[in-house]
Amino acid sequence: MSQPTNAAAPAAAQDAIVTVGLTKDYGRQRGLFDLDLAVRPGETFGFIGPNGAGKTTTIRLLMDLIRADRGTATLLGLDSRRDSLAVKRQIGYLPGELVQYPAVTAGYVIGLLAGVRGGVDPTRIHDLAQRLELDLGRKYEDLSHGNKQKVGLIQAFMHQPRLLILDEPTLGLDPLIQREFRQLVGEAAAGGATVFLSSHVLSEVELICDRIGLIRDGRLRRVGSLNDLRALRVHQVEARITGWLAAEDLAGLAGVSDPKVQDHTVTCGVHGDIGPLVQVLSGAGVVELDSHELSLEEVFLGEFDRAAGAAAGR
Repeated sequence: MSQPTNAAAPAAAQDAIVTVGLTKDYGRQRGLFDLDLAVRPGETFGFIGPNGAGKTTTIRLLMDLIRADRGTATLLGLDSRRDSLAVKRQIGYLPGELVQYPAVTAGYVIGLLAGVRGGVDPTRIHDLAQRLELDLGRKYEDLSHGNKQKVGLIQAFMHQPRLLILDEPTLGLDPLIQREFRQLVGEAAAGGATVFLSSHVLSEVELICDRIGLIRDGRLRRVGSLNDLRALRVHQVEARITGWLAAEDLAGLAGVSDPKVQDHTVTCGVHGDIGPLVQVLSGAGVVELDSHELSLEEVFLGEFDRAAGAAAGR
């Protein structure tokens, strides 16, 4: 699959996050390679890919927790490495793996982090804890993973930062708390904050993000708005016919992909106008027709599988 042309376009000076050729090579084709990306101010950007795709490596490079082999990253106009401390003052960060705090309460952990940061309103902390249904009096080490995730979210949102960088933020959260998280992201964005979040679940990110970047095997594969990406969607069609029809009769139709015919059952994908397919099926005596739109996640997984198959066949 080719690199996305829009990802490599020159970024405006006011972009909240800009990376140019950002690379961290762990060997054996693991890591992050030549990432050119611009995240606009005030947008919610979803960074999507399967586990091991390079999402966390990217975020750790942005946060200057690891150092790049080459390339640069700029956040809020500041160099991620040279201005590391100044960057961290303006960012709310949720790591993919939370630090352990033995023998202290969740409230103590958040208070400690608020004290280090400074300027955090205690009322804001208690409001977030109430919204996320977190008991601040419980021992941190006794909390479930989901409740520890809430601690991480509170410390990321508590100072109302200009930029939020969140690594798999809904991991371990139940559906009601996931909805509350989405509301928090919406409020932050409405207040002018930029949100950059990673996930391996595209359907989740689709609910809140303005644009999405898709990464696999350490390389950015595609960037676009939801409208751009929805244009890629395909309808999966299944039909029962009484007459005879060969898959070859469907293969030449515009927009039809992967047609199969077995025991009077026709299946195929359709991108765009379904009319030509319906006309052919009508001629074959269609008695039952079912069509559903594939999710963006299904489309991208299929695209990756086709690209991998093409590469293996070379």
